[in-house]
Amino acid sequence: MDRRTISRRSFLNLGVGAGAAAALAACGSSGPSNKTGGGAGAGGAAYWSLSGPPGEKYRQAAVDRFNKANANTKITATFFQNDAYKQKIKTALGAGQGPTMIWGWGGGGLKSYVEANQVEDLTDWFGQNAAVKDKILASSFGAATVNGKIYAMPVETVQPIILYYNKKVFDKVGVQPPTTYNDILALVPKFNAKGIAPFSLGGQSRWTNMMWLEFLLDRQAGSEAFDKVFAGEKDAWSDPAVLEMLKKVQDLVKSNAFVKGFSSITADSNADQALLYTGKAAMMLHGSWSYGIQKEQGGDFVKSGGLGWMNFPPIEGGKGDPSNTVGNPGQYLSISSKATAAQQDIAKKFFSTTLVDDDEKKGWVESGGVPVLKNSDSLFTGDDAQFLKDMSAIASNAKAFAQSWDQAMSPTAAETLLDNIAKLFQLQVTPQQWVDNMNGVIGK
Repeated sequence: MDRRTISRRSFLNLGVGAGAAAALAACGSSGPSNKTGGGAGAGGAAYWSLSGPPGEKYRQAAVDRFNKANANTKITATFFQNDAYKQKIKTALGAGQGPTMIWGWGGGGLKSYVEANQVEDLTDWFGQNAAVKDKILASSFGAATVNGKIYAMPVETVQPIILYYNKKVFDKVGVQPPTTYNDILALVPKFNAKGIAPFSLGGQSRWTNMMWLEFLLDRQAGSEAFDKVFAGEKDAWSDPAVLEMLKKVQDLVKSNAFVKGFSSITADSNADQALLYTGKAAMMLHGSWSYGIQKEQGGDFVKSGGLGWMNFPPIEGGKGDPSNTVGNPGQYLSISSKATAAQQDIAKKFFSTTLVDDDEKKGWVESGGVPVLKNSDSLFTGDDAQFLKDMSAIASNAKAFAQSWDQAMSPTAAETLLDNIAKLFQLQVTPQQWVDNMNGVIGK
């Protein structure tokens, strides 16, 4: 199961453990039943997406609103568990039997659809429907874009990676939150001297380690450095900034910046987050979904104001824009190139009406998320209002909102990436060996 299947569920109302597993237990129907739109009836369009709360409820609600408002057309929704969906959509598209609308994560998966001519180019459509595009956070379009063209509609929620810190621990040690990367380096020995881990890290999960590489490379060299990798440029990892980033990571490991035994700590168990809210670690780099986990599992830690957060600070002299962020800039809907003209028209009407209406925005806020739709701040109320407003600001103000590397890359390259990241943190490969290994899977 993709760890972000659960993490995307909710910032604020996240179920964990057995509850989280049960939440994803229900699977949709077995798949498409015909060759004209993945289960859509005559004159209708098919929509496939993920099952489980809270997302399924709001996806179905959007379909119901559209069908009620459009009596002469019909969208048929089918929901699948995460792993089942990944396999079924791949098989169905390969056989020309996919749904009209294809839900996904953008990035590498979308790029593979584009290369196989399985999805429609929506660039001109967005150009002709500028009012629709303007309702969506501009930063969400990066993962919907391949070779400068838009192939998907950003939908649902945004989830940036942020730097969390324990305010009570900072007060105890008598230090201030970092405003630069040099501040981070200066804090490491101060926390270690007090027997507090500077950073919590669920290193066994590997993708948590990846967040450090993503931000250090961006702050050092800007978003263009990874853009070259995503574009498949030969030896793109050989950028000197990459070697500098890798050295910084290993210097952090050698200085004991991460909790002792981090390579055996799992993120799926939320053990890394427990280290933060119990005060055993001072800081943690993690997704915005962690807020909900800490709120639910950390007693009164969040409610009492013990949790602080910020965008990752700049590196002195770095070329990266400090507003940049990484994470999940949205979820995405593409239109099958095999769908009929009538089905494609239904999908485009769904995109331009229901998926950008006020009910859509309210629904995703109700789910505990920050919508990809602009001007949602007035809906953020209650104890969590400030956090949601800050996450919205990070997403909307980002000059570049980069997709998590393992989702932006192909599955083959992503596995090699995660394997080499683990070895990098365990000091089992040198920065140059890491670069050579990763250059070997560019374009695969």
